[in-house]
Amino acid sequence: MEDALYWIQPGKVRDPFITSKDILMTYLDIVFRYGAAPGEAALRAIDGMREVYGIRGVQFNEAERTVRVGYDGSRLTADAVARLLRQAGVDVRERLALA
Repeated sequence: MEDALYWIQPGKVRDPFITSKDILMTYLDIVFRYGAAPGEAALRAIDGMREVYGIRGVQFNEAERTVRVGYDGSRLTADAVARLLRQAGVDVRERLALA
């Protein structure tokens, strides 16, 4: 069928939105307790953290004074995530265990 407009090849169909890099990621969440509430400058810096390769999202819980960070564990460590938060201006106190 050399002149066929298309042909089906089982097993070679790929989702165009999933790359081999996505398959190799290890998605993790980590939660830290923080002291002083982050100010406007810190929140802007945190927004910039999402541009760092491996950070998926940052979520604050003001009532519990915690911050949850989703990250790629194959690229970053828990210490690196804490360091990024501190560099952004978050008063990180302790790491909490996830239930």
